[in-house]
Amino acid sequence: MARVECVHEAGHSLGESPLWSVQEEALYWVNIHGPTIHRLAPGTGEIKTWTLPDPVGSIGLRAKGGLVAATKNGFHFFDTTTGKLTRIADPEPHLIDNRFNDGRCDRRGRFWSGTMNDKAREPTGSLYCLEPNLSVRTIRSGIIVPNSLAWSPDDKVMYFADTHRNMIWAYDFDINTGAITNERVFVDAKERMARPDGSTIDADGCLWNAEYGGGRVVRYTPRGKIDRTIELPVTQTTCPVFGGPRLETLYITTARQRLTPEQLAAQPLAGALFAVETGVSGLPEPGFAG
Repeated sequence: MARVECVHEAGHSLGESPLWSVQEEALYWVNIHGPTIHRLAPGTGEIKTWTLPDPVGSIGLRAKGGLVAATKNGFHFFDTTTGKLTRIADPEPHLIDNRFNDGRCDRRGRFWSGTMNDKAREPTGSLYCLEPNLSVRTIRSGIIVPNSLAWSPDDKVMYFADTHRNMIWAYDFDINTGAITNERVFVDAKERMARPDGSTIDADGCLWNAEYGGGRVVRYTPRGKIDRTIELPVTQTTCPVFGGPRLETLYITTARQRLTPEQLAAQPLAGALFAVETGVSGLPEPGFAG
């Protein structure tokens, strides 16, 4: 059994979107309803926190420095030096109950993120792609809770989940155009109590998925079969990412939203940030090229 370590007792209501910056040797992540962005430098233990005006669903590294962020009010640049948000685009100003959720950059420098209804579990969300020229494409609609964005090491497969539907899909992916085709079921988790949340890919092409409500992270082979599980001392695991000097440390964000007082007493570390040494290498996180 891999030893799971709590690296920060954050107590976040909804920790999400962990990112490892190879250049900075630091981990970024968000507390969606904080709404806050956090940065941990494991070498020194220093943690920095920025407070945002609106819920922040996901972030991506930016090749020019700083971050790109998807919030309740669209896409923004985030300057980590000044804490300033610069608005890029809002594709859903008319959907006042929607906010952005999971997001990630592909290896051509696009930033992908999906929206969801934060008031009711209705299929009003969409998946968007923010291009380096700052234009926005609508990729898929009718989404309830978007999650699990990831790409295979050869950039030929994209993964995407709707957590509320307990489904992870795989698509053929064209890295040159950003087009997805040939949707098929990668994982059907309808028979489980837990639901597929955020994911990351390792160098072997396996998908590591956090099971929300299941208290674990599972590793799927490219054929969609579970070949490894990591159990955590909390139930609401939200998203993993590889970091550390060799990209072998799996950092895992968690949540504590909607837990009863009795459940919180049983899992006092709910909402914390965890880490586990996997012996498996991850891949460097791409940056947004815009």
